[in-house]
Amino acid sequence: MSAVAGPVPGEAAVLERSGTENFSVASLVLGRATRDHLLAVYGFARLVDQLGDEVEGDRLAHLDWLEAEVDRIYDGVVPEHPLMQRLAPTVRRLGLPREPFVRLIDANRRDQRQHVYATFEELVDYCDLSANPVGELVLHIFGAATPSRIAQSDAVCTALQLLEHWQDVHEDHANGRIYLPAEDLERFEVAPGDFEGDAYARLMSFEIARARKLLDEGAPLVGTLRGRARLAVAGYVGGGRAGLDALEAGSPRATKNERARASLKTFVSGR
Repeated sequence: MSAVAGPVPGEAAVLERSGTENFSVASLVLGRATRDHLLAVYGFARLVDQLGDEVEGDRLAHLDWLEAEVDRIYDGVVPEHPLMQRLAPTVRRLGLPREPFVRLIDANRRDQRQHVYATFEELVDYCDLSANPVGELVLHIFGAATPSRIAQSDAVCTALQLLEHWQDVHEDHANGRIYLPAEDLERFEVAPGDFEGDAYARLMSFEIARARKLLDEGAPLVGTLRGRARLAVAGYVGGGRAGLDALEAGSPRATKNERARASLKTFVSGR
């Protein structure tokens, strides 16, 4: 790509991780048009994460280039990257707002300068950039983006982001990032990088409970939706619940069957 120093990952490299997510990003039962729109947004989210986490060279310059790609879409200009070209018709057809895309980019800008979080509130503020915009865009795709639903979606998405952080504690630490709030490490007398012992187990139980509380607060969103929207959001909530259950039981990830059972239960109950 001409505007950045160093290669930008291609479409296949960005999407190859879709099978490792906590939930199905685009179930076959959602229908082709909806699935394509969800995959377009998912592709953008994965691209911005890779530019912020993995590319060589000046990552801030890469993120600036990506924001220019977003601007090209909203200016009616054909973007350069294949994933952005896939996103463009979704944005225009559904009238998706620009702001959630920029917040996702800003989350990765923050990643370049901040590697530890002093408080839980500070971490939640980061999740408002790194996760909540995806839920808002999903609601827009389904034509269901009311203020009350977005607020519930924010709780769900923050919980899912926290789950991902708790699943990846070891990997993040190896990469120089600590998402466990410093105030919690001090409270439970756990040193950064100390992933063994009763104190660490108590700390993780505390953090899992926090994420579960947020997920439960946002889960009634499912009951406000119908049809494919309800199915998709139940999958996100159910996948999160299964992931938290697995982590609490000592497993790093829930199985597909566990996620499916939890998603079905959430779909039926509406919460």
